[in-house]
Amino acid sequence: MKKLNRRNFIKGSLAGGLAAAATGKATKADAAGGTFGGYPDSMGVLVDMTKCIGCRTCEAACNVEQGLPEPDIPFDDYSFFDQHGHGGEKPRTTEKAYTVVNRYEVEGRESPFFRKVQCNHCQEPGCLTSCFVNAYTKTPEGAVIYNPKVCVGCRTCMIACPFYIPAYSFSSAINPIIKKCIMCYDTRLKFGRPPACVEACPQGVMTFGKRKDLVAQAHTKIEESGGKYIDHVYGEKEVGGTSWMYISDVPFEEIGFNMHVGNAPIISYVKDFLAMVPMVLIIWPALFTGFHLLATRKAKTDESNKA
Repeated sequence: MKKLNRRNFIKGSLAGGLAAAATGKATKADAAGGTFGGYPDSMGVLVDMTKCIGCRTCEAACNVEQGLPEPDIPFDDYSFFDQHGHGGEKPRTTEKAYTVVNRYEVEGRESPFFRKVQCNHCQEPGCLTSCFVNAYTKTPEGAVIYNPKVCVGCRTCMIACPFYIPAYSFSSAINPIIKKCIMCYDTRLKFGRPPACVEACPQGVMTFGKRKDLVAQAHTKIEESGGKYIDHVYGEKEVGGTSWMYISDVPFEEIGFNMHVGNAPIISYVKDFLAMVPMVLIIWPALFTGFHLLATRKAKTDESNKA
């Protein structure tokens, strides 16, 4: 096996950077030019937020399906909302919780309003666009999945996401990884099954199906509701469209939705930049990857010596 010394490492990193320049830039520039736009027959979820009662069954189902650690506050303990449901910043997804239900007190409404938060699985994901090492993939089924084996821990995706979803794991200093909802891709979605949270919901809050069919269903519901719903399907057009979409009887801005994301995909704002990326921005991720690999190898060597 060829020895990994400093000279070989730098040579390999530079080669990797040039390869990324030749492939990654072209792919992202094509998307910026409007040749991608998601997959027309992808699946999605329509969330009718008027039905949610805040039972957190969806959180429990996600926890089991993804093998996540037990929550600090049990899912059936509604004191969770007393601690997190009033004022200030709402709980967000973490490495231990890929979906979170938040409570909102809406003026003029007698009962509280509940909103489930998870990755919205954009048609043209900002996280994918921003990732220098191509850790993200948009699947034909609609999910945005993530490969932790190539992540270098730069956390650019956390900044790029307009919905503030990717969570960083601080569990290991030498193995940084991002964690988020993957729409149960490995265990369910790729087999045509709905995500665990959707299937578990006792109130029928979420409907799973082809995204284009869900868009039509949402507009039909709004039109036939007699003014019950706000005339807006959130996620139909936001940031180029998302796989998770929402209808509500409360204005979206009053329940924590980002109303300033615009309808253009995130990549459209940086397409000119991507067409002429300075070489230093191509090389540094490769160097970063190399440092990560060296650190990982050193850790494994130390463990072997201890053994």
